[in-house]
Amino acid sequence: MPPKILCVVGPTACGKTKMGILLAQRFSGEIISVDSMQIYRGMETGTAAPTGAERAAVPHHMVAIADPGDNWSVAKFVETAGSCIQDILRRNKLPVLVGGTGLYLDAIVSGRHFAPGSAGSAVREALQAELDTVGIEPLLAELRQADPVSAERLHPADTKRILRALEVFRETGKTISQHNQETRDLPKKYDPIYIGLAFRNREDMKNLIGRRVDKMMENGLLDEVRALLDAGIPRSSTALQAIGYKELLPALEGTVSVEDAVEEIKLRSRQYAKRQLTWLRKNQDIHWVYWEKERNFADALQIATEIIMGEGLQ
Repeated sequence: MPPKILCVVGPTACGKTKMGILLAQRFSGEIISVDSMQIYRGMETGTAAPTGAERAAVPHHMVAIADPGDNWSVAKFVETAGSCIQDILRRNKLPVLVGGTGLYLDAIVSGRHFAPGSAGSAVREALQAELDTVGIEPLLAELRQADPVSAERLHPADTKRILRALEVFRETGKTISQHNQETRDLPKKYDPIYIGLAFRNREDMKNLIGRRVDKMMENGLLDEVRALLDAGIPRSSTALQAIGYKELLPALEGTVSVEDAVEEIKLRSRQYAKRQLTWLRKNQDIHWVYWEKERNFADALQIATEIIMGEGLQ
């Protein structure tokens, strides 16, 4: 039987960090952050990363481990998080995965293997050079020959995925369609118990998101973004594409007001929360705990504990 792990999921601002800590304390666990942006150092405010006190209360992994100038792929994230899980299991502790990056979480749970290829590789650079020289049509024609399934599925304007499909074929001789099917057919690597947190009324969630963005600004988010730029982090880096960072760049340049940038952050955060819920709703294994107007963690902990114990953990 695959080992059991606990997953605390939900949209942004729903209280995953606090609930994860409470459950880790209750079930002798250690937390693995499944957040594609919390891995970067110097971004604690804007990513709502666990505080020093929270990280002292329960061991945390995958938080502030990467330079913000690095561009981590999902494959690298999954591989690193997987090593953390194995280490926790070897020590007879419970891995508690906490976060809202659904693609990453699903890949970790399934033990999915990603096709070769990475930014900066020779194959990737060669493909980019061909794109810049001859355009997408010859590359799309090559893909139609090598992988007609992907070629049919991808829009000609989707150059990123066209290059990725060609990259996999050139490196492995397999189509990305074939690779994806093979990984889908693998048995799950872990036996997950999912606890989902969400507001029963979406308006309550939206209001909390707004208040949280305001609090981030009070806590120095603008200075945090400025510090990243002053450190030489390029605007094109993955880190500075995060919600809360990308929107403040024009404000620091003086092309928009800070007030307008903050409203944009709130809008993008609400849209992201909606996408997160859409992704999570597809997972029929999630046990949902719904907040009313306010988040009652004592009641939620009791409900979640009963669910988890019913799934075989003590």
